[in-house]
Amino acid sequence: MRHLVLVLGDQLDRRSAAFDGFDRARDRVWMAEVAGESEHVWSHKARIALFLAAMRHFRDGLVAEKIAVDYTELAAAPRRGEPATLAAALGAAIARARKAKDPPERLVVVEPGEWRVEEALRAAAGAEGIPLEIRPDRHFFATREDFAEHAAGRKQLRLEYFYRPLRHKHGVLMDDDGPAGGRWNYDAENRGSFPRSGPGPLPAPRAFAPDPVTRGVLDLVGKRFASHPGDLAAFDWPVTPDDARAALDDFLAHRLASFGRYQDAIWTGEPWLYHSRLSAAMNLKLLDPRDVVAGAERAWRKGRVPLEAAEGFIRQVLGWREYVRGVYWHFMPEYAARNALGAHQPLPGFYWTGQTEMRCLGDALGQTLRHGYAHHIQRLMVTGLFALLLGVDPARVHEWYLAVYVDAVEWVELPNTLGMSQFADGGVMASKPYCASGAYIDRMSNACRGCRYDPAKATGPDACPFTTLYWDFLARHEALLRTNPRMTMQLKNVARKPAAELRAIRRQADELRGEMG
Repeated sequence: MRHLVLVLGDQLDRRSAAFDGFDRARDRVWMAEVAGESEHVWSHKARIALFLAAMRHFRDGLVAEKIAVDYTELAAAPRRGEPATLAAALGAAIARARKAKDPPERLVVVEPGEWRVEEALRAAAGAEGIPLEIRPDRHFFATREDFAEHAAGRKQLRLEYFYRPLRHKHGVLMDDDGPAGGRWNYDAENRGSFPRSGPGPLPAPRAFAPDPVTRGVLDLVGKRFASHPGDLAAFDWPVTPDDARAALDDFLAHRLASFGRYQDAIWTGEPWLYHSRLSAAMNLKLLDPRDVVAGAERAWRKGRVPLEAAEGFIRQVLGWREYVRGVYWHFMPEYAARNALGAHQPLPGFYWTGQTEMRCLGDALGQTLRHGYAHHIQRLMVTGLFALLLGVDPARVHEWYLAVYVDAVEWVELPNTLGMSQFADGGVMASKPYCASGAYIDRMSNACRGCRYDPAKATGPDACPFTTLYWDFLARHEALLRTNPRMTMQLKNVARKPAAELRAIRRQADELRGEMG
């Protein structure tokens, strides 16, 4: 064997650099399902099922091309001697090849999506004495080196100044040498909330009924990972490139036009609204982000969607997605241990059950456990906001987000959680903590109607825990935050509160932490 090409569960791209120069006569593909990848965090059943179903479909496609694949499947129950980690599974595959007197001369892999996995593969290759070639991941618009060059010498890293050069370089939403419409960013037009009557009829996203391969995976996951959070009853995610392309076409035709205006809105009982549901397909490499971006721009240029909708969506894919990957690889591995706010509270148990009287949080957690999904504002300004205000250890918040969302791969999840949501990196990702009281949730959703808590109250039996913890958060971190000009107005509001009121808020906040500790 010349090359053993390692294909990981988030690298299901037949056009990836791993297959450059692939020789069917001399090369082989290696893929492995290992329990450790589902258990190093307590992964949602739907997340496990999505990865395994997509991997098996990808394998079947390679076999149909007459490509030799060394594939290890998980069984419904652990088997004796079963490798528990990717490194162990790779070692077992190499041992089999050596026994057959056909060991690989070289291991080839595209850049993994987790620092942990990359280090494990390096160590495994070293232990076996076989060279490991790590090839660039062409799936992304920017390389790791591009971001390092961008970051060199900068005192601050901000999305906008990474996003604009990428737009220019790749000719996205450009008219001649300037941005389409004369502006780079239409964020101000993309913060709408629904009227009191609600969003009205919503176009349901394209659903994908499980085929026999996926049904086999669902059965396996239901048995082997029965104790894991979430359920599989509503599983309808795309697991092949054809499915992913159909999901993209559906979004562009039916939801992109309203996505921009309502991307920050929340409505209880409506998990999808106008969101794309494409992040999981992109993160597993079933869908090329260039096709996604080009489709959104084409929809605008044909007059089917407003510019602010196309730009707002493209900024998430070409901008934010590339930016967080750059931050991850630029600062890892020490980034994962950052805790700038000194937060050490345990994650409340209701994050795993959804059982809370806070209606906004219960709704977001409930849909997360049902679908393995919540849109970005639910993650940032509901589940993430509460953890930030409560003072939860950011490592525990990170583990939860990595576990429960089907689109979670660490390169994208960790910076979004530690940096954007929890401000644990001290301002690398975001220019200020995204902290707000219950009034924000009341403005952006219908969740406060019918909730037993009053978002306007910070103390008393019906005080909203978000509001109580918001004022306590600002008071506790006042010394740190006063140097941040974007926090000036919020800190002035704290200063206006009488000392007795702040003491009462602190007592109630301490009681909440005690109840949730």
